[in-house]
Amino acid sequence: MIRRSLFGHLTRGFASRFLRSPREFSIFSSESEPESWKSTEGLIRCSANYAPLSPIVFLERAAKVYSHTTSLVYGPVRHTWSQTHERCLKLASAITRLGISPGDVVATFAPNVPAMYELHFAVPMAGAILCTLNARHDSTMVSVLLRHSDAKIVFVDSTLIKIVVEALNLLAKTDAKLPILVVISESNYTSDTWLPSNAFEYESFLETGESRFLVKKPKSEWDPISINYTSGTTSRPKGVVYSHRGAYLNTLATILLHGIRPFPVYLWTVPMFHCNGWCLTWGIAAQGGTNICLRKVSPKGIFDNIVMHKVTHMGGAPTVLNMIVNSSITDQKSLPHKVEVMTGGSPPPPQILEKMESLGFRVDHLYGLTETYGPGTHCIWKPEWESLPHEEQSKLKARQGMQHLGLEEVDIKDPVTMESVSADGKTIGEVMFKGNTVMSGYFKDLKATKEAFNGGWLHTGDLAIKHPDGYIQVKDRLKDIIISGGENISSIEVETVLYSHPAVFEAAVVARPDDHWGQTPCAFVKLKDGSNVNSQELIQFCKDRLPHYMAPRTVVFEDLPRTSTGKIQKFLLREKAEAMGSLY
Repeated sequence: MIRRSLFGHLTRGFASRFLRSPREFSIFSSESEPESWKSTEGLIRCSANYAPLSPIVFLERAAKVYSHTTSLVYGPVRHTWSQTHERCLKLASAITRLGISPGDVVATFAPNVPAMYELHFAVPMAGAILCTLNARHDSTMVSVLLRHSDAKIVFVDSTLIKIVVEALNLLAKTDAKLPILVVISESNYTSDTWLPSNAFEYESFLETGESRFLVKKPKSEWDPISINYTSGTTSRPKGVVYSHRGAYLNTLATILLHGIRPFPVYLWTVPMFHCNGWCLTWGIAAQGGTNICLRKVSPKGIFDNIVMHKVTHMGGAPTVLNMIVNSSITDQKSLPHKVEVMTGGSPPPPQILEKMESLGFRVDHLYGLTETYGPGTHCIWKPEWESLPHEEQSKLKARQGMQHLGLEEVDIKDPVTMESVSADGKTIGEVMFKGNTVMSGYFKDLKATKEAFNGGWLHTGDLAIKHPDGYIQVKDRLKDIIISGGENISSIEVETVLYSHPAVFEAAVVARPDDHWGQTPCAFVKLKDGSNVNSQELIQFCKDRLPHYMAPRTVVFEDLPRTSTGKIQKFLLREKAEAMGSLY
């Protein structure tokens, strides 16, 4: 009887507290309540069972679980996770003291230095939106993007200060309000560039903040956490908006697909300004890892850091892999263990993958867009493939595979009818995505957002096939496909063959006008240092390995133009090919 009375007293007390303070609870309303729950009692949403998803919690947890583990290494600089957490709190506090309110934009213009990592947490902790500008942009583009984003502060690396000051001078000629400048400098930094009187130095600025700062977490997980501008070829790239929810989910998905266990050592060869480092800026914190910051990517720097810090994971576009496999013997070192490498971008040639494996790297090929928070699919390796010849394994690894756990679906569809293409490994359609890790939309561009989401799917503009096992394989960009005599030619397939030639360092294939065939393949090639091969030899090399109609009719030897993110600017090569006129 005593126990029953006590239990009744406690439950009655709980009920009375619930009735007295209804603001602490949110009972599902009839509008939002799932149909199957309408007759169910006892369901509540409160602080005990719900919080908006946000990557901020990864740092907060790391400070508790991995407190004394090294969080970051940059030359002589070493921080633990408790120190990184405290620094981010102070930085968020300092940002808030400048008058930054939730929803304001804070921009960065820097390479992979410690401040870039800290800002990925500090800016959202202040309730603001992070905008990581590509550190390879010129002053004109920087001024355009600062104005479009309405950035209130811009954190700039000292080596890039002249570009930003020139951008601010361009902004001053418009009606835009100039952002406050914070300079990320190293100990030996001296500047001969004029700076605004209200400019700050990063470390001094950070010290103005309070470590007891109350983090401003998102009220809704749909709130934006970052804006990432695409590396488009138009006068102004589009601003892709990420939400706290999408960033949280894509971070976890990327950790899983990359096989990142607790205590990884991650080498930052992927720019943090690109898709927020494929969401691993937040992901390394989630697993209590060590961030090895690398200001400049070079083969020697990669090999040295792997050996020195026992790096377990890294990432990079195919251009980085190409740089590694073609590096000098003096730069290469025997690796202490297999290093896991994520690669994205255009499909890496199979021969590059095979050479990476021989150097001690295990490559996992990803596929995605800025609009999918970076990684969206990956080529899940199947045990039965282990017995296949290395050449066949490399071809399989070059596929784009299946969607990761953060996405609901990826499919290859006819962009007009929106019907799925046959999984026959031949029929070409457009790659389309659907799910929680697809962007919220394009910043200030509703028209472009609606076009991208036409039919309820994200249209990528990439052409691909679907194999019988469901794995997708990108064949080309929609605008890069070559139509010759009614036949579709994948520029990627021709480039893959060219890359297999021992003298070829880089290759890009585009369409050249042809009076008879409509278009024919035109190859732009950069040779390896000391190599010598003529155009006819390369054309014959392709004819020996491809149907003759797919082989280039023209070969041009020159350095290949690239975007600020390292992608080959095929639109410029197409212009050159068109200027050549018809082959006949």
